[in-house]
Formats: sequence, C-alpha cells, structure tokens
Amino acid sequence: MKSAVKPLLEPSAKDSLGELAPASRFDSFDLLATMVAVVRPDGAMVFVNARFEDVASLSRRTLMRGNLFDWFTDGSPLRETLAAVSGNDIATGRFDGTIRRAPVAAHELLPVHVIVTQIEHGRDFVLVEMLEIEQQTRQDREERALGQVQANKELIRNLAHEIKNPLGGIRGAAQLLELELNSRELSEYTSVIIHEADRLQALVDRLLAPHRLPHVVSDVNIHEVCERVRSLILAEFPRGLAVPRDYDISIPDFRGDREQLIQAVLNIAHNAAQALSGRIAAGDARLVLRTRVARQVTIGKQRFRLALELHIEDNGPGVANDIRDRIFYPLVSGREGGSGLGLTLAQTFVQQHQGMIECDSEPGRTIFRIVIPLP
Repeated sequence: MKSAVKPLLEPSAKDSLGELAPASRFDSFDLLATMVAVVRPDGAMVFVNARFEDVASLSRRTLMRGNLFDWFTDGSPLRETLAAVSGNDIATGRFDGTIRRAPVAAHELLPVHVIVTQIEHGRDFVLVEMLEIEQQTRQDREERALGQVQANKELIRNLAHEIKNPLGGIRGAAQLLELELNSRELSEYTSVIIHEADRLQALVDRLLAPHRLPHVVSDVNIHEVCERVRSLILAEFPRGLAVPRDYDISIPDFRGDREQLIQAVLNIAHNAAQALSGRIAAGDARLVLRTRVARQVTIGKQRFRLALELHIEDNGPGVANDIRDRIFYPLVSGREGGSGLGLTLAQTFVQQHQGMIECDSEPGRTIFRIVIPLP
C-alpha cells in the first residue's frame, strides 16, 4: 500500500536507496540569497528554495513539477555538468549561463553563474546553485542611490529654505504696494507678483515635504494603496487605458504612512500613464499593478527576511537612455513641462519606509519595482 504522505520533495520523494528524503533536509537552503535547486541527473527538480520562487514568481509546488533544463536558454552545459557530477567524474562543476524569469518569457533573461555539486556520493540528488551575476552590481547601484538621495535631500532642503525666506518678503511687499496703487493696470502687475510668489511657495513646500518622518498611525494594506491609486488614474484616464491587477493577497499589513505611500505609487503610476499617451490614443495602453512577497532581500547593506515587491509595469516607449541613470534625481524629467520632482519624492517616501525603488526599462516594457521590508 502506497503511503498517503505528501512530502515536500516532488515529483518523487525517494532517493536512490529507496528511502524517503525528509523535506527538512533541504529547508536550510531557504535562508540563502542565491537560487538553489536540488535535481536528479535528468533535470527533474525535487526541491527549490525560496529565492528561486521569488525569481520565477511561481510556487514551489509548481516549480517542482518541471525540469530545470527548461529554465535555461541553453541547457547543454547544465546537462553535461549534471551528467559528470552525478557520474562522479567530477565533484563540482561551474559555468556561466542564462535563465528565464519565466519559462515562456524569452525577454526576461537573467545571467547567472552556476555551481553544480554532489550532495552525497552514491545518492540520486545533485545540488545546483545559481548566483545572479547582476546581484552585486545591483547592490552597488542601490548603495550609490542611497548616498545620492541623502545628498539630494540636503541640497533641496538648504535651497528651499534659502528661497522661502525672501519669498515671503517679496509677497508681503507686493501686497502692501497693491494697497497703495490707484491704477487698475498697475494692480495687475502686483497680482502677477503675488500669484507667482504663491506658486513658488507651493513648489518650495513640495520640496520640503519629504523631510518629515512617516506618520505611523495604523497598519498599511498595500492593496488598499494600489486600489486608491488605480481609481485616481482611471478617473483621469477613463478611456484607452487598462489597469489590470495581479495581487498576492497573502501579503500582510505593515506599519507605515499610508498617505506617503499612496503619493509615491501615484507619482510613478501617473508618470507611466502620461508616457502612454500614444497608446492611450490607440486604445491599447496597459498599466499593471502587481504585488509579490520576496525573501532574503538586501536593501543597501541591510538584509531582510521578507519584503513586499510592488511592480508598476507599462507598455509605453520606455525611459530615454540619456536620463535612465538619473531619473530619481531632482529636476530631471523626460517629459516636456515636467517638474522632475515626482520620482524624487517617491524614492524619498519609500526610503523613509526602509525601502527602495528600482527601474528596468526597454521600449514596450517598463517596470518600476518598489521594495519595502515586511515584519
């Protein structure tokens, strides 16, 4: 009679000696920040760790129904190395390869360094570890971005204060002058001064706003934030723009400033919608809101066990190459008439929640990825 136990190891939970391989045997691999798969010599996956789940955006159970060869653009090096390691010709093999973030997503490629190792001689399992080649580059980029944001904050705060002080004097003097004038034509000039002073005052207030700390008044549900942003975007762009959701409803609430996060997500989504003007006119514009849980995430130099990932994806023309590395800098805009403050404020608000915003862009597909630690 077959056992009714459903162990974690699938499609088969038995090793070459016919004994059940306990699921807990590989649980420690979930603590690693690299992708790990335990496979048979034919590529059948019997275990994948949490990082592999994050990269693939698929559940462990779904992944273990497949074959690791299918995830590589060229499976030959892996096939040869697996054969050599499982046959005890070599103890460890290494090579560089490219995997897909999803089996059918040929455009989402990830260069990796692959290490294939025996688990135990004579057993039918082989350990495959995949290190993201871009991971270190991304961490360096995040650290530079954190430093740049801090420098921007100091520059903006000092500049805003220098502007704000004389601005009040200019507006007050214009008001007093207006009271002394009997000519309507001359009063129009003072009205212009007062109006422009008010506009500059509003700009200065926006520059100073990010420097307040988040008001942690209640738990934040990221899907409530997304739904609020979605309703605002659809109200402004009621035709020609589809805003589908792809939510992971298991994501827990976290402590934060709901209004700051709404503003951050809205700034990114609004920029994306404006970049989609051509597709909106054609009626095929898409702005996707997607949430996922990521594990063992490093933000800057700090490691977090769990993190929220919010993807804001559009099918617009992409970010221009000449500003791609500077889009989070203040006063940098790819749109004529743009203030260049939306993404700067969004990055600041997210960083005040210990998070980070990343951007991957190419023509026809741009993804802004907001990452925030979870409790």
